[in-house]
Amino acid sequence: MANKRIYEVARTFGISSEAFVKIVRELRFTPKSHMSVATEEMIAAVTRKFDIEKANAKKDIEHKKKMKRDQARAAAAKRTSPSGAGGSLGDFVKSDSKAATGTTKAPASSGTKFPLKKPSGGGGGFRPGGGGGSARSGGGGGFRPGGGGGFRPQGGPRKRKRKGRSVDRAEVSKSFRSTMAQISGSQKTKKYRRRGATADEFIEVQNIVKVTEFMTVGELAKTLELSPGELIKKIIELGQMATINHRLDIDTIEMLCLEYNFGIEQETEIGEHIKEIQAEGEQVKRPPVVTVMGHVDHGKTSLLDYIRDANVVSGESGAITQHIGAYQVKTSSGDVVTFLDTPGHEAFTAMRARGAQVTDVVILVVAADDNVMPQTIEAIDHAKAAKAPIVVAINKIDKPEANVEKVRQGLATHGLSPEDWGGDTPMVPISAKTGEGIDKLLEIVVLTADLLELKADPCIRAQGTIIESRLEKGRGPVATVLVTCGSVAVGDIIVAGVNQGRVRTIIDDGGKQLAGLKPGDPGQITGLNGAPQAGDSFLVVPSESSAREITGKRQQIKREYDYRRPRGHATLENIFSRIQDEKIKELPLVIKGDVDGSVEVLAETLSAIEHDEVRVRIVHKGVGGITESDVLLASTSGAIIIGFHVGPTPRAREIAAREQVDIRRYSVIYEVEDSVRKALEGLLAPAFEERHVGLAEVRDVFKAPKVGMIAGCHVKDGIIKRTNKVHLMRDGKMVFTGPIDSLRRFKDDVKEVQSGFECGIHIENFNDVKVGDTIETFEIIEVARTLQEG
Repeated sequence: MANKRIYEVARTFGISSEAFVKIVRELRFTPKSHMSVATEEMIAAVTRKFDIEKANAKKDIEHKKKMKRDQARAAAAKRTSPSGAGGSLGDFVKSDSKAATGTTKAPASSGTKFPLKKPSGGGGGFRPGGGGGSARSGGGGGFRPGGGGGFRPQGGPRKRKRKGRSVDRAEVSKSFRSTMAQISGSQKTKKYRRRGATADEFIEVQNIVKVTEFMTVGELAKTLELSPGELIKKIIELGQMATINHRLDIDTIEMLCLEYNFGIEQETEIGEHIKEIQAEGEQVKRPPVVTVMGHVDHGKTSLLDYIRDANVVSGESGAITQHIGAYQVKTSSGDVVTFLDTPGHEAFTAMRARGAQVTDVVILVVAADDNVMPQTIEAIDHAKAAKAPIVVAINKIDKPEANVEKVRQGLATHGLSPEDWGGDTPMVPISAKTGEGIDKLLEIVVLTADLLELKADPCIRAQGTIIESRLEKGRGPVATVLVTCGSVAVGDIIVAGVNQGRVRTIIDDGGKQLAGLKPGDPGQITGLNGAPQAGDSFLVVPSESSAREITGKRQQIKREYDYRRPRGHATLENIFSRIQDEKIKELPLVIKGDVDGSVEVLAETLSAIEHDEVRVRIVHKGVGGITESDVLLASTSGAIIIGFHVGPTPRAREIAAREQVDIRRYSVIYEVEDSVRKALEGLLAPAFEERHVGLAEVRDVFKAPKVGMIAGCHVKDGIIKRTNKVHLMRDGKMVFTGPIDSLRRFKDDVKEVQSGFECGIHIENFNDVKVGDTIETFEIIEVARTLQEG
């Protein structure tokens, strides 16, 4: 660690190098720049500072929670005390009912229904200015202003007498409370029980917000109607580092909401009620689901190639895995293991997160000729968040430059202690090229899975997760599913996200037709009416009506979410941020891809390219080829179409040529990112810099009638041009900056004077020139800016 540069250490702390330099300078260290070497004392001091701030933040949070609990208990005690505010609301309603109806005896139970009779005789009912009599005698009553007539005009046909209506006293009380709340204008305070709290620990909050786990900071800020910057500042105060696209766990979301006096209600997925419960006695052992993670080019796919004797790398663009695959293999001991291969490029952070959520065991692949890299750290974080055991495969030990101990030391600094050192993380040196150590790796994976005692009930309706989806010509939507419990067979009715259908075919990764899938099995199914999103839940339902009901509700929620996300009514709180947003230049994009996972990750990766002045706006994203509607949408919104492993139809290409819509096709994601970055840099306003042109020394000063003071100069360096601006320097200080009014040699006006010659210079609107001053000429040039430079 002592030989690392400051920018490398800053990356491990999750902050920018500029912020790290500022912190260490506050700690009385004197680094020159982010390229300076970070000493052990410097790193230790920063670590102590962060630990202290984090501990203080936790104390503040606990103190605030305690205060809120004490206030809630005090308020509850006040409400239940005998000296409280008189009678109950039910008593008020009863006495009011007596006064209105003239009844002297009320029903014993408040929930009893009773007929509401019309008053007879001298009562005026609800009629203004009424008289006596009933509706039939014409003496009064009714709702008609004036004398009588009951409910019908005079002389008209008599209406049949209606039966008495039944009124629920509980409903009356509820309606009364609602009306009084609207009249008073006060907001109803809700009680919110903190997650994990005891029965009497309540926190009074003004609002309850619906949240989902792994929301981004930007999504939570919109939910709480805050600016992302304000929420990020609060997260930093709590001792964590985050960006606008950083995903939060449910505990962090709850803590942030409580800071702003919001309670949370975690949304449950529609359709949960229809899932069948697993029976303890029917559960059998299921294959473990193993996710292979790690840095790009560390040999993840090569390891799977050796295990299942297939060359996946040759079929991938740029020898980098672009899609998630699910495969099932049988080990030499006869055990069946399900593998998930996640792409290693840093753009697939979301894919790795999804893989960790459905996995039982994680194989972390680290190259022995390299070290712990950023994607390796991300994979460790995702696996720990999923609470999945990690088995480390130290690959490429066949290379001469391999250093296994260096890799172990690097992993130990990130919380993975090797078993050889007395830790709890198995680390197996392997070679995916020669096969050395792979049998031992699989043996350890199986043993780790056995300790988890993985069981599932195969007799219930299947439940699982969508791993991938795509559109295939002639087959329609094809979804790769992983069954977690239950069984699915051909002909079953399924729901996946907002899509539904009946299973037509089931095939494995080798293309073999299957009759069904059991717990832990992956497979590709067809029959859905659309391509679901990767990560959606997969569920077998008992009937088509149930499927339509579930997908209908999910589609309604999705429409509401899509409607609210890009818009938002202006308020006094957010009007300033909206005005600021209008100053930002946008690059609109339409993204189409062959599979949903790639489309989602492309959209998330491109949206994460941030700058204060420019940004990406995703107009539309979808699975399948580029169609006419995509081109027309791009033409209307001025967008560029990104095709990932897909191309336009002949008709779409014709319309694109006519409408002059730019269609870009790519097969590797980092090429898309580079192209978009360059396009955004083109939208940035150029920076203006001064470039030195010439230097002249004032040796004499002349006064010219109607002109002013003329500086007699000797050009010492460069060239003096008539069109340049000048800085007048005196004793090393800048006195004046302005344009040249006239430039002469002898009596002639000239455009420029070369070095070594003499000339006369008059500076526009300035006459305080003195002997010994220097005149520096410069020109303003435009410099293209990059996103990194700002």
